[in-house]
Amino acid sequence: MNNFTIYFQIGFEHIMNVGALDHILFMAALALRYNFNDWKRLLILVTAFTIGHSITLALAVFNLIHFPKSFIELLIALTIIIAVAYNLISKKTNHSSKITLIYFFTLCFGFIHGMGFASEFVALEGKSIGTTFNILFANIGIEVAQLIFATIVLIISFICLSVFNLKQREYLLFSNGIIFGLALQMVLTRLPF
Repeated sequence: MNNFTIYFQIGFEHIMNVGALDHILFMAALALRYNFNDWKRLLILVTAFTIGHSITLALAVFNLIHFPKSFIELLIALTIIIAVAYNLISKKTNHSSKITLIYFFTLCFGFIHGMGFASEFVALEGKSIGTTFNILFANIGIEVAQLIFATIVLIISFICLSVFNLKQREYLLFSNGIIFGLALQMVLTRLPF
């Protein structure tokens, strides 16, 4: 296998596995408010997250930043709760064409999640030649996996709202309630005491 395939798969599997529940919950919380008509906005949102993730991953791999893994894991769980809170306090479910604060926050949350992946990536990568491209290949895998997962959320939302005729507000409350409960459990298990 070539480096692209290896690192693409590492990035892809970083998102698409049971051990990545925190990442999956965060992506689900981001995607829940969107429908297929909003696919461009959701694409921008997911890509903003990947950009943030890529930046801190690169900074950590090149040893320019370092934070304790336990602190980052706690922050990752908190980003899920913040995303859920945004979903619940924001009354607007139809999105305007302008870029809103959620894109900025998602970029910043990508910074946090990227630091979480850094220790795993460094353990795999070590000091091998081609690190810059390997980071790029892994982030392409992450982006593809996130887009697939966001599409799955859009399909589930479509089925719940159109086929089962659930009201969007109730659907958001129920879905975000489940995500909040799981994220709160993560926060409590990741507290330093």
